[in-house]
Amino acid sequence: MAPLPNSHTEPDGSAVLRVLSYNIRSMRDDTDALARVITACAPDLVLLQEAPRFFRWRKKLARLARASGLVVLTGGATAAGPAILCSLRATVERTEDVLLPLTPGLHRRGLATAVVRFGGARLGVISCHLSLDDQERYAQGGLLLDRLDGLGVEHALVGGDLNEGPAGRTFHLLAGALQDGRDVAPWGGEETWTRGTPGRRIDAVFATKGIEVLGCGVPVDQPGVTRADLAAATDHLPVLAALRVPATERENPAR
Repeated sequence: MAPLPNSHTEPDGSAVLRVLSYNIRSMRDDTDALARVITACAPDLVLLQEAPRFFRWRKKLARLARASGLVVLTGGATAAGPAILCSLRATVERTEDVLLPLTPGLHRRGLATAVVRFGGARLGVISCHLSLDDQERYAQGGLLLDRLDGLGVEHALVGGDLNEGPAGRTFHLLAGALQDGRDVAPWGGEETWTRGTPGRRIDAVFATKGIEVLGCGVPVDQPGVTRADLAAATDHLPVLAALRVPATERENPAR
């Protein structure tokens, strides 16, 4: 398996990025292993689900970011779990944490959102963790797409734990509007939830049509990522994607 390209900015201002989506189970497992996995993937953006939400949650999230060579961009308890970390390569334009409508008897869900720049590329970003309930999950999928449109950017990505696989109607809804990274450019492993039999792909990275997906999957053979660390870090496996994001027209030096 060929390695994913390293992050860089190209002469035309476009940006090649590494994006990691990861359900970290509130950091209740081996946080050293978790930080090693994230660090080895060398991401520009980390879209977290089940980030710490309770006692000293900001300190815990900051500690993970620091151990991984990153900074906290947004999210955590203020988004009901989703969060975004980024490298110092990112220029942050704005962030917003969004709470989704609460269904009585079910967990509160939310979205961590941001608009960032890498080189000449401007990018909207959303981290999500959708409901276990099928009806609520489908409604949340529609709200997520509405929020994506509302970011007002040409290029955007979504990463998260969908709590269903590609055959599910919410997954199908998102994949109909966006590129499913794993489907477009499969790389690495496929299954992200291996606690049951058979394993399932319920975590994904999606991108708008103008973004080129260079590879996407579970980084099982990524240098520095060990199967022992993947098993110890949390109960999900991460999804790593390499994306080429075009430069915005006004910042493309070729124009």
